[in-house]
Amino acid sequence: MKHLADMRKSYEAGALDETLAAPEPLRQFQTWFDEAMAAKVPEPNAMTLATVSGEGRPSTRVVLIKDFDAHGFVWYTNYASRKGQELAQNPWAALQFHWVLQERVVRIEGRVEKTSAEASDLYYASRPLDSRLGAWASPQSQAISSRAVLVTNAAKAAVTHGLHPPRPPHWGGYRLIPDRFEFWQGRPSRLHDRLVYQLDDQGVWHRERLAP
Repeated sequence: MKHLADMRKSYEAGALDETLAAPEPLRQFQTWFDEAMAAKVPEPNAMTLATVSGEGRPSTRVVLIKDFDAHGFVWYTNYASRKGQELAQNPWAALQFHWVLQERVVRIEGRVEKTSAEASDLYYASRPLDSRLGAWASPQSQAISSRAVLVTNAAKAAVTHGLHPPRPPHWGGYRLIPDRFEFWQGRPSRLHDRLVYQLDDQGVWHRERLAP
């Protein structure tokens, strides 16, 4: 493990200063997201989603953000999956974006709710046909005997639904409504920049710097 322990990196790609950061977090996120897109960061829309079961056991997975605005951050999935079951038990979650090339991390915490059926229908209809059939084919997070189960299920879904499969009732969107953001910018000597935005009971965002 000596070689692994010796792996180090000097973070020198940028800085995060209170005088230049946006006064509210969504604007700051939009700026950083746009910069990640412009820099052609691989999969800038990929985020780690952390949930916690009713027994207090955490789990994480990578999902793709599909929308964000003043109402929250949206992704789509199988409601019967492990994350869906955990969100049903405990509707609080955390998101993390890691834009490696820019040495930036954004952490977002908040309460999660399902999107409307109309919003889920609209997004589902915009997906490629194979992806729509895949939503029918995969019993997400359940044990299956082999990949052939998925292939067979997809073929059955294609026969049953043809070119216009409806949205499965077990599939749709979630929205995380943030009450806390943290923006992390790597800096030399491990003296990283960390700005936290916290929402108070009156709906006002407060910003402060944290020690790295």
